[in-house]
Amino acid sequence: MTLTKSKYYFEALDNYPYSLPDCLEALNYALSYDPEDADSLCLMGRIYSEMLTDYEKAKIYFEEAMQCNVANLNTPQYYIKCLLDNEDLDEAEKLINYALKIKGIDTARILIQKSLLFEIRLEYKKAFGPLKEAKKYSYNQAMVDFLKNRKKFIKGKITKTKTKKKK
Repeated sequence: MTLTKSKYYFEALDNYPYSLPDCLEALNYALSYDPEDADSLCLMGRIYSEMLTDYEKAKIYFEEAMQCNVANLNTPQYYIKCLLDNEDLDEAEKLINYALKIKGIDTARILIQKSLLFEIRLEYKKAFGPLKEAKKYSYNQAMVDFLKNRKKFIKGKITKTKTKKKK
């Protein structure tokens, strides 16, 4: 990472998501200096995924970021979210399994996405397993509280589906 590129990348990151025009301008400069920078490509993927909901275009940027740096810690978590949002569930499952093997990754967040994958598939009981495991990798109270609330939320969905089946 060159100093010039880092300035533009950090400027883009600082402007995301509050000032997209400024973010995109800085990000285009960053990519012009280093078109294979995984963090810059990942941020471009996030813009297409989170802001523009153009998941197919976002996937192109995320895939390129993964090819440029397979050990990047940022790309998998955002790429998984994009895949889940686009209902590419089999791809998301493969990426989750891969991401859990990356040294230094935020395991708790990846496990939360694994739980969400099960929830999307309506496999509510399976969704509890990754949340329980994520608690082992939680190192602050905010994450523990988040996990408790997710469990409560899923239990509520199970109760609602049981009520509907009885009717």
